[in-house]
Amino acid sequence: MKKLKKILLVLLSLVVIIIIALMVYGFYLKPKYEGEVKLKNIEKETTVYFDEFGVPHIYANNSKDVMEALGYVHAQDRLWQMELMRRIAPGRLSEIFGSVTLKNDKFFAGLGIEEASVKAIAVLDKNSLSYQLTMAYLDGINQYIEEGKMPIEFRLIGVEKKKFTIKDVYNIFGYMSFSFAMAQKTDPLLTDIRNKYGMDYLKDFGIDGSFNTTRIKNAKERSQEYIAIAKSIASLLDQSPIPPFIGSNSWVIGPKKTKNGKVIFANDPHIGFSQPGTWYEAHLVTPDFEIYGCYLAGTPYPLLGHNREYAYGLTMFENDDIDFYQEENNSNNANAYKTPKGFNAYEIRKKTIKVKDSVDVVLNVKVSRHGPIMNDLIDGLNKNKPIAMSWIYTQQPIQILDAVYRLSHAKSITDFQKGVALIAAPGLNIMYGDAKGNVAWWATGKLYKHNKGVNTNFILDGANGKDDITAYLDFSKNPSAVNPNWNYVYSANNQPEPIDGFLYPGYYLPEDRAKRITQLLNSKSDWDKKSVSKMIFDNTSSVAPEVVATLISSVNYNTLSKNEKEAIDILKIWNGSNNLGDVAPTIYNKWVYLYLKNTFEDELGEVNFKQFLITHIMKQIIAKQMANAASLWWDNIASKNIKETRSQILSQSFKEAITDLEKQLGNAVPAWTWNKVHTLEHQHPLGKIEALRKFFNVGPFEVSGSNEVINNQMFGFSENGNYKVSAGPSTRRIIDFSDIENSWSILPTGQSGNPLSAHYSDQAVLYNAGKFRRMRLNKEEIVRTSTKLVFIPHKK
Repeated sequence: MKKLKKILLVLLSLVVIIIIALMVYGFYLKPKYEGEVKLKNIEKETTVYFDEFGVPHIYANNSKDVMEALGYVHAQDRLWQMELMRRIAPGRLSEIFGSVTLKNDKFFAGLGIEEASVKAIAVLDKNSLSYQLTMAYLDGINQYIEEGKMPIEFRLIGVEKKKFTIKDVYNIFGYMSFSFAMAQKTDPLLTDIRNKYGMDYLKDFGIDGSFNTTRIKNAKERSQEYIAIAKSIASLLDQSPIPPFIGSNSWVIGPKKTKNGKVIFANDPHIGFSQPGTWYEAHLVTPDFEIYGCYLAGTPYPLLGHNREYAYGLTMFENDDIDFYQEENNSNNANAYKTPKGFNAYEIRKKTIKVKDSVDVVLNVKVSRHGPIMNDLIDGLNKNKPIAMSWIYTQQPIQILDAVYRLSHAKSITDFQKGVALIAAPGLNIMYGDAKGNVAWWATGKLYKHNKGVNTNFILDGANGKDDITAYLDFSKNPSAVNPNWNYVYSANNQPEPIDGFLYPGYYLPEDRAKRITQLLNSKSDWDKKSVSKMIFDNTSSVAPEVVATLISSVNYNTLSKNEKEAIDILKIWNGSNNLGDVAPTIYNKWVYLYLKNTFEDELGEVNFKQFLITHIMKQIIAKQMANAASLWWDNIASKNIKETRSQILSQSFKEAITDLEKQLGNAVPAWTWNKVHTLEHQHPLGKIEALRKFFNVGPFEVSGSNEVINNQMFGFSENGNYKVSAGPSTRRIIDFSDIENSWSILPTGQSGNPLSAHYSDQAVLYNAGKFRRMRLNKEEIVRTSTKLVFIPHKK
């Protein structure tokens, strides 16, 4: 007995020692938010005040010192995220994750982002402030790497310390630019539908822009199946440890429509959720400069920002800046392809991908005059029928570093616009408001035209030259509005009005959010910060009730069961809200999914139908196609000698929906509340391992919102009726120029990417409730309420 007690005592002591050791180790790895740190390359003492949410307010005597400090504090909170961000574009994830990310690496290594980065860096003005401050920021990161505590992920995976370079910055911007694009998800699918069924089947898809009636106002030979492109690229982006940019809302209200007669700026960019989240907030102050910005990991200038003079943000333009071309190989030489002037040899780019615990993979990428050949980069394409990807980002001069520098350092609205004009890709809606009462919106991107009749929604002919780009438009032709007479500007990824009669092609999202935003803005002229905060968290669809009316009209109420009648009664009085306790959205989304499945899967097949569900086309089509009783899609081609009608398909889908919901949620219809099926978990790359999930992931949470409402909490449809939110507002910001020192912001989880930090997830509850925290500018208040970290000059 005594021996057993001794053994238990020893075991208990070991457990206590391990717990204490882990606590000490955890404390050691936490970011340093107070005390002193010596920095080699700053000129004078620089002070960082971390507020109660971990946002650094950096006060320095000059711009280089402030950027050195920014790089250091950014790295201590987000170095793991920075490491992932810089590895995607050059194809270097497999170095740390092994063969599981090899497909990602092969694809991105072949796109040419790294080559475009090298080309852009070669022509940089090394004497410019943009370049010098970037180098100071990188120096701050590298000093942290050299002297700071490495993230726990580095230790778990075994990541080597390597300095950051300016090429990493450009590669990060390159990945961001690609993730904005939509063509790769849509064009191959539309081409397959056209080739298999003909153009009549695409009339319901609105690819001529006819579905986008709420527009942003301006002052048959069978070829190879192309779905492999869409399926493969969508899968790569979905599995990427860094989320893609997807959509966004923004509106800027002019003085005549606000209670205090000052501009109010609102913006919430929609990005795939991840942990850590996309943005790192920081407030920089020098004697001649101030900016409060949201920064991408590993980049020196904020894509979203404000100060006492102006505010800016962005949404995705959704313009078409990628085209796919079917090249024609020389039958006698697979390394040559046909052009209008004869056969050319492919450029061959040799890329070596290092794979952890395995042999290197050598990739020989063929590049035509249009771009890299996709057949070398993804699975499923016929090697003898090469498809090239033409992308504006790698073809036009890349000036995005200078552009974002100018946006964050502008002295006037005119100066700001010059920065906007430098962005060839990605296509963005840059939103602007200032203390002088100006409101503005500009679409960025190098826009271009093809010959009349060329439809860029499909795979184009690369051999004849007739499908090539014929003209690039001057920036003055980009959609824009500056101080319009309706006293606001907005964007919700919907299509802008034509310019000179030209409706620019793209992958615009449905009018739902745009319609709701304009309805709300037009109906009110006394906006203040509080009312804007309610609007930015608005969960109501202006289109869903119209869709419901069409759905209900197909159902014979008198033949329904008790639960079916109860469900219809709930939908009849639904105003389109998607709040936690609502029952209608649960019924509506299940019905819509089964309508889509019963309407489109028979023609598309299971694989193509799943791809269809993640395109903007699916979102566009619901209201318009459903209203078309003559649509070819209603007939189920699998049923012999029967031609189904709209009424039959919608009624069948309703009955299946109620049956499925009874199995999933029980027989009590009032218990089918939205919170039970609509959930959000912020996933860390290591959180995919079940044993590490609780430590690294944040959530899950029951959340309000839905697809294409202002609070755009996006999910994909699935058979099981559970809607796991994958993307949404990456931040919500409201800048009120009548109270500029107390503007509002919120992040989905927290400032820090370090799971041991108190600021890893401390904003999540506020975010899910639609609440905000203050973005402080007043130094006296900042000093009084913050911890203090001092950087002291230290000579080498």
